[in-house]
This record gives sequence, C-alpha cells and structure tokens, in this order.
Amino acid sequence: MTQHSKIPLSGQNEADQERPAKTRAPGESLIERAAGHFDFNAMIARPGPLPAEPVRKAAAPAPAEPVASSVNAQAVSAPVTAPAPFAPPPGLGAELPVETPAEATPPPTPAFHGEHHPVDREQLREQGLIVPEGTVTTLLEEFRIVKRQLLVQAGDLRRQGAGAAAQRILISSPHPGEGKTYCALNLALSIAAEKESEVLLVDADFAKPSILSALGLPGGPGLMDALMDETIDPAACVLGTDIPGLWVMPAGDTTINDSEYLSSSRTAAVLERLTENAPRRMVIFDSPPALAASPAAELAKYVGQTVVIVRADRTGQGALEDAISLLNACPNVQLLLNDAQFSPSGRRFGSYYGYKG
Repeated sequence: MTQHSKIPLSGQNEADQERPAKTRAPGESLIERAAGHFDFNAMIARPGPLPAEPVRKAAAPAPAEPVASSVNAQAVSAPVTAPAPFAPPPGLGAELPVETPAEATPPPTPAFHGEHHPVDREQLREQGLIVPEGTVTTLLEEFRIVKRQLLVQAGDLRRQGAGAAAQRILISSPHPGEGKTYCALNLALSIAAEKESEVLLVDADFAKPSILSALGLPGGPGLMDALMDETIDPAACVLGTDIPGLWVMPAGDTTINDSEYLSSSRTAAVLERLTENAPRRMVIFDSPPALAASPAAELAKYVGQTVVIVRADRTGQGALEDAISLLNACPNVQLLLNDAQFSPSGRRFGSYYGYKG
C-alpha cells in the first residue's frame, strides 16, 4: 500500500498524532473526533447587549417573510406606521368598481320645471317679431349679427372671470317708445335658436310689463315675488314655452318699492339661482327706460353687458349721454340703432336667401 504522510494538526503534539486508532474511544464519529482536536466553541462569538437603535423618521419597509429577533429591553423602539391597505393582484377575483369623489363629478344642469305654454306664432308675425321655424328675413339676419357679438362678448367676460354676470344682458333705452321690448324679444328668440345655448327672458319692467302679452303667455308669480319673499324659489316662477330653448320669467307683483328690493342683498341670490350650474344659459332683462325709472340702474350692477336702444331720428344726444351715465355700473355699455330706414353701405340683410336669379 502507498504510504501517506500525516499532516500535523494544529494544537496537537506528536504523541497525539501517533495515537493508534484502537486507543480512540470506540464509536466516535469523524465529527466527534475532530471536535476533540479543535475547540469549536472558541470560534463562536459570545452574545452581547445590542446597541440602541436611533429613532427613524420613516419606518423601514416590512420584509417579505416575518423574521423573529430578540430586542434588548433598553433599545429605543422605532415609530409604528399603519399597514398599507391590501390590494389584490390584477387578474385575481372580480374587479371592484372605483367610486369617483362627489366633487369630481359636475352636478347636472338644473332644468326649469315650469309648465310649457304655446307661443302664438301668428301674434309674433303681426307684431313684426322673429317667427321660429319661419323663413329667413332681414330682421332675422340683423339680430343674428347682434346676438353673435353679444355671445362673443359673454365668452370673453367668462374667460376674464366675470362669473355669472357674463351670462346676463340688460336691455334698456333712455325714454319709452324707443323699441327696447321689441329688441329684447327678438334677441331672445334669436338666441333660443342656438344649438348649444338657451335663453331666459326676464320681464323687469315692473311698472309696465309687456313680455307675457307679446308672447301670449299666462300671468303668474315672477321676479318681484321672488325678491319680496325668501321662501319662493326663483326657478319656480319661470314659464316654459313650446319654442325650444326659450324660457320666460314674469315681472311679478307690482310694488312702489321695486328699486329698494332690487338694491337688497336678496337680488344677488335670486339672480345666481337663475344661472346655477347652467354656464350656457343667457339671461336677458327687459328693464324700464333708464331716464323714466330707477330699476334699470340697479340691475346694471349685476349684468356683464348693457344694450341701450337708440331710435333713429328720435333719441337725442343729451338723453343718450344721461342714460349711459346712469347705467355706468355695467362695464360694457353698447348702443343699438333701431328703426333706421337708411344704410350708408346699402346693406339689405336677408335679401340673399330670396334671390331668384
């Protein structure tokens, strides 16, 4: 047999190395015999007290599997954070619907619930007003141009942060008989034909209301009733019509204190209710003449635009300047020339649609 040299083991003398196998304890395993030559216990570090852990600002993420550890009684414990809510892995189980916060969903546009009444088209024609579903006329084309300018201005005011005032237009004149109600009716009928807008025509001429009679609508509570009685919902005073997009609010009860009610804090709340959650609703006020009654000047505080009707060959320059001065609470005052028989440019709106040649 091949002789193998013996490698001396650390910590042993030659006598131990030369000790025959028969002198070793019977039944000793190789590990037990090795343990007799090496002190394994000396290689194992003695446990000592754990150093105190500093307080952490944020808790460390929990390990995937729980680990048991001994904690010294003097150690500073880290702050405890609430566990994150359990989220099942995608694809496991049925998907639960996610609720959208209430503020993220815009409330629906409130619709007026007043009874719809028919508007006499023949009566409109007799008064020279725009007839819905009728033919294109010079009058229709002229008010199309007027309403377009007013709607563009309303959009600009809205972008400038004017709020609900951008949706309100006041129609007035210096004196009676200059066509303010006529123009307010035609403007409302023209805006009602818009595809993405609706219009509320408010009769604010409390002394001499005429909107309902012009349209053939029944009477009822209106703007002044809502101003005098806080229990009345202004929206409940609005009348519906069979003309799509056209709503009408009567003037309401007659009182000698109409200007005082308009100057009260109740007015702002009533007018806000008429456009609440309805950014595409225009409100047109047919007010009394500015030089004949004071309500027009009070309403000018709440509107984004004022249109002063000037009758050709009748309204004087001095009266016009006085009316504009009274309505200067409104930042945008515009003039509309009514009953003009002559056009320097020779324009005749609407004639193109009847052209036969």
